[in-house]
Amino acid sequence: MLPLITPADRIFVAGHRGMAGSAICRALQRAGYGQILTASRSELDLLDGQEVERWFAKHQPTVVVLAAAKVGGIQANSSYPADFLLENLKIQTHVIETAWRSGVRRLLFLGSSCIYPKFAEQPIREEALLTGALEPTNEWYAIAKITGIKLCEALRGQHGFDAISLMPTNLYGPGDNYHPTNSHVLPALIRRFHEATEAKAPSLTCWGTGTPLREFLHVDDLGEACVFALERWQPDPKELQFLNVGTGVDLTIRELAEAVAAATGYQGEIHWDTSKPDGTPKKQLDVSRLATLGWRARISLAEGLPRTVDLFRDQLQHQLIRL
Repeated sequence: MLPLITPADRIFVAGHRGMAGSAICRALQRAGYGQILTASRSELDLLDGQEVERWFAKHQPTVVVLAAAKVGGIQANSSYPADFLLENLKIQTHVIETAWRSGVRRLLFLGSSCIYPKFAEQPIREEALLTGALEPTNEWYAIAKITGIKLCEALRGQHGFDAISLMPTNLYGPGDNYHPTNSHVLPALIRRFHEATEAKAPSLTCWGTGTPLREFLHVDDLGEACVFALERWQPDPKELQFLNVGTGVDLTIRELAEAVAAATGYQGEIHWDTSKPDGTPKKQLDVSRLATLGWRARISLAEGLPRTVDLFRDQLQHQLIRL
């Protein structure tokens, strides 16, 4: 089977400075794709539809990867619901519609596992989409992502636009956000345990009960999955137009906290504030469809977590990130 994209393609990665987008750029470069188009926010405001149209007309990409999004953790989603919904809807609509209208051959939309119902049967199959209520702590972001998936499906069904979507589980690794309130659980834990280790704090308190189960995918594995899907996955018109991406392995937040403690060298006590929300009780993706196509994650958490902690501390030392 010939790849569905070639080195001759001009591939626009929207959101190339984000964790997922930068990993996708690295994976494309490793695979030999030399014509990768990028644009910083000052060069292209994805919230401005007319600006997006002008940029596409000037640079004429033939393949688009939409990794740009407004992202954040539980607190950020709860505090800024309108921002998460409006900004993500605008970004998605502007990029996807403009790609279709400008004759882009192939588009990959990057979603999120938060699209699935809070109490979906585990592990979560793609068919679970829209079968139940969403997790309230990130429903605004989830609704935007669901809209992006459905827009890709609608354009493929009505106009034959070759748009596909991938739904990654929780990501970690290079380029992560370690903000004290707007980060996701793993980078938040890395930051907090690092600070507690540096301060020689006798104890540290984490949110919730520690019992929810989560799955974590190294972002470089996601990058490889995106290249794999762009090159090899052409869904049948009667099949689902999106696929889960993950490891298929989960662990409790308590186990995760203990692993982060070990990776950072923290030796104090870990307490749990059960008055804080847990979020979805379990979220593990069924990744059998992508595995059947021939792709599996290669970086285990046992390998990826210490590497991520080392990178975090190295960037901190060189003032590439600040606490």
